[in-house]
Amino acid sequence: MSGDPAWVPRMAARDEWLSQVREEIIDPDREIVDPHHHLWLREGIPYQMDELWADTGSGHNIVQTMFMECRAFYDESAEEAFQPIGETRTVAGWAMEGHQLKNRAQLAGIISHADLRNPDLDAVLDAHVDAGQGLFRGIRHAGACDADPALKIRPRGEPGMYQDPDFRRGVTRLGERGLTYDTWQYHHQLGDFLALAQAVPGTTLVLDHLSTPLGVGRFEGQRDSHFAQWQDNMAALAECSNVVVKLGGMAMPDNGFGWHERDLPPTSDEFVEAMTPWYDHMIRCFGVNRCMFESNFPVDRISISYPVLWNGLKKLAAGYSEADQTALFSGTARAVYSL
Repeated sequence: MSGDPAWVPRMAARDEWLSQVREEIIDPDREIVDPHHHLWLREGIPYQMDELWADTGSGHNIVQTMFMECRAFYDESAEEAFQPIGETRTVAGWAMEGHQLKNRAQLAGIISHADLRNPDLDAVLDAHVDAGQGLFRGIRHAGACDADPALKIRPRGEPGMYQDPDFRRGVTRLGERGLTYDTWQYHHQLGDFLALAQAVPGTTLVLDHLSTPLGVGRFEGQRDSHFAQWQDNMAALAECSNVVVKLGGMAMPDNGFGWHERDLPPTSDEFVEAMTPWYDHMIRCFGVNRCMFESNFPVDRISISYPVLWNGLKKLAAGYSEADQTALFSGTARAVYSL
């Protein structure tokens, strides 16, 4: 996802504010696979391997991560369809360098971007495979679509994209090639996404960020009412066995919790209080083998620190069995992305 230029620096440069809340690390030996983070250089502010390792090395046992496309490092010398290959190539190169280092989280997979409506999609996918050095796992062609001016994170999707026959053909092709399809979208798009999931049963669809329940603009003050509809929509979506979900990304400004505007960032207890109804519903509907915890850093870094976030997730999961916790923190991500 891309951010409003005025917000991007704050996402990655929040150290002093975040440091006001420090907590002892809970269950520090538990292995974690973080299946969703970005790397970029925006508005002169980097969030690249050193910044990622500073977060992943801040106390929790992060053993592997997954890079998620964010329109960074594109090859502007290439024709448009092949420009995203530059992102895959750059990140794969950094990952290979990181694999030579000890005591670092290993970047173990890459989700790249391609226009799935492209009639030459296979050529683009082949190029991602070549550039990915064994790390390329799938495509995100995000569907988030809403024109509300209150949104801080720019949506990228186009109206009717999920219904487009060419788009559905592209998603189908990913499954035929053993690749996944990730998407980021809003809560009010769940009906369209359900229709897509039903139309492409042979492709694994990964829904990011709980479908981003919005709490700003025209959705401000309506969390209770749209939570009920969201619950029903998620229960229906869970009937599609080809859909798996990432639990995270709920600390973005557009979720409407307002943490980023406070004098103090949230504690893990505050995070758990706000998130438990949403996360528990997802786990009840999809089961732990189709759910994975994610950080969505550095985007969620505007609201919460990495150690506090994972403390919150561990507190939220504490009531589940050991096997269920293993699935949520690492097992599902490894299975879905073949890590």
